[in-house]
Amino acid sequence: MFAKFSSVLLLATLTLATPVFKITGCNVQTEKPNLPSGQTMLTVPSGEVVENIALGVGVQNYTCSSAGTFTSVGAVAELIDVSCLAGSPIFGSLTTDAFEIFNASNAITVTDVIDALGSSFVVLGQHYFVTNPFTGSGVSPTFDFRAASKKGDPNAFVIANKTGDIPAPTGSQDVDWLELTGAIGDLAKHVFRIDTKAGQAPLSCTPGAFFSTKYTAQYWFYNGTTTKH
Repeated sequence: MFAKFSSVLLLATLTLATPVFKITGCNVQTEKPNLPSGQTMLTVPSGEVVENIALGVGVQNYTCSSAGTFTSVGAVAELIDVSCLAGSPIFGSLTTDAFEIFNASNAITVTDVIDALGSSFVVLGQHYFVTNPFTGSGVSPTFDFRAASKKGDPNAFVIANKTGDIPAPTGSQDVDWLELTGAIGDLAKHVFRIDTKAGQAPLSCTPGAFFSTKYTAQYWFYNGTTTKH
């Protein structure tokens, strides 16, 4: 079941030009996301650097409105540290490779994908949505490392607002690429969701219906120029 993904990870191990392969905690401050040219909605903020790059593996959730169309009600995903794969030959296909494994069967869970990665990979934290803390209605994306890689740090989370949005350049079957700006919490000043795979809802539905669908994506976490590695 996981033979292809295991091969991908072996390739990463063999091709990374380091004397000892490091799988987590790599310094990625000089890495640049591959954003589409000619657009201005997603822009890397001046004076900030990448602190973590995560592979998000999870589900996008929707409810059907009275008009018979799906509306997003958020997502739930595990965030796996892939910072050390940045710049490797397989980095660009990582979300596609992970999704093919994740979506091979309805029975395959996020936990199965994490287990396939092996114990060397670190779960940075979780991605989920909370009620918008400012308006009391709607939902806001949250990234939370407090129960995982930054356990004991009460500020290792961020509740964000969407400040940039473009259709996925890979096609309408993939969820949009986003720029999110931190509003509460110290985990990141900005988060980019890019290189998305799947996660879209059907165009029509029965009012009141709930729909959940698998997706993968890269999440880039930006903070100030002083970061710890």
